[in-house]
Amino acid sequence: MKIGILGGGLCGLVAANALAGEHNVVMFEKMPFLGGCLASYHIDEYWIERYYHHCFSGDEQLFTLIRELGLWDKLEWREGSTGYFSGGTLYPLTTPLQILRWPELSLIDKAKLALMTLRAKKTDPLSLDDIPAETYILEHLGSRIYSSFFEPLLRSKFGKNRSKVSAAWLISRIAIRSNRGASGEHLGYLNGGFHQIIDKLEKSIMDKGGIINLQTPVTSLSKNDTQWEINGEKVDVVLSTIPPTELANIAGITMPDIPYQGAACMTMGIERDVCKGVYWINMKDEGPYGAVVAHTNLVPKERYGEHIVYLASYFSGSVPARLDQKMREDFCSRFSLKENEIHWSRMAIDSWAGPIYTTGYRSLIPAYEKHGVYLAGMFSEENYPERSMEGSIRAGNRIAQYIREKVH
Repeated sequence: MKIGILGGGLCGLVAANALAGEHNVVMFEKMPFLGGCLASYHIDEYWIERYYHHCFSGDEQLFTLIRELGLWDKLEWREGSTGYFSGGTLYPLTTPLQILRWPELSLIDKAKLALMTLRAKKTDPLSLDDIPAETYILEHLGSRIYSSFFEPLLRSKFGKNRSKVSAAWLISRIAIRSNRGASGEHLGYLNGGFHQIIDKLEKSIMDKGGIINLQTPVTSLSKNDTQWEINGEKVDVVLSTIPPTELANIAGITMPDIPYQGAACMTMGIERDVCKGVYWINMKDEGPYGAVVAHTNLVPKERYGEHIVYLASYFSGSVPARLDQKMREDFCSRFSLKENEIHWSRMAIDSWAGPIYTTGYRSLIPAYEKHGVYLAGMFSEENYPERSMEGSIRAGNRIAQYIREKVH
């Protein structure tokens, strides 16, 4: 069979690698690089992800893939510290003592948060699919914790859609981030960068005879008799990993209207650490970004010769005007960094960065096959109720197995 794959992100690459050799695989990717949100920049002598990445201890299929690709010896575990920027002050919130000293919440509020974190691992997120996160927090934790802690986080992550986000996403997010000790959260990183996974998958697919077309957006998809045509090229099977709304527009077919949002992420190489050793900083104060991720407060700065920081922002619709300039100026002002201390900066923008897990999202998840097209990606069941590398790998493996069973 000749299988056409729409999209060269992690899910598409995993599926292509599983099917190549056994079938003739041809991939269509609109960008000049593979990997989607897992793609990387090449800066001087090192690689760094375009969007911040780390993995978690429960990412079993990611670990299996890393072993298969011969990268297991590069996986390392580190302690990720956290902080909260409020009122112009950065509060580290990693150790028990730091949390106790945090003035934004009372001891009773902090105890409620700790109890919710413990309960999150035992809570079935599927049971919360129809409950808004906002309602769940107000009912279980009260208005003070919502307004002081969760509302700014939901606002920075989902903007005007924050009131629509499901409690299933919230509890899943809390549960996955609760694997922590006294010195921080246990996070995994691939020494040398996650681009190595993308490079190895690309080589494996091509070694098996697969064809990868970069800078080739899919502009037409149609079916004639028993064969499909992608941009006029005939294939027997179509696997789409792109957002269902995009697929519907291209092919003129109906698909679930899954809401997506965009991401704008600025990566900077800077002279010194202005984040006080903290890896992940949530911003309570409103600004052009909602989180600061200091990569070199997780991974040693010596590997890069400079400090690396991400400024993360999400948007719906179009990107705000002059966002890159506003991000740099705001960061320099808040964190007392001079403009000439920024060595370089890059802005990554993806209008389809990921689904918004609204209430009732589970009912929108499409079947593995619709209108004769096979479907897998960030929108899949494996990525519910929070997208991840693990979820994309699971989705890629599952759809490859499903296609095998159907075509045989």
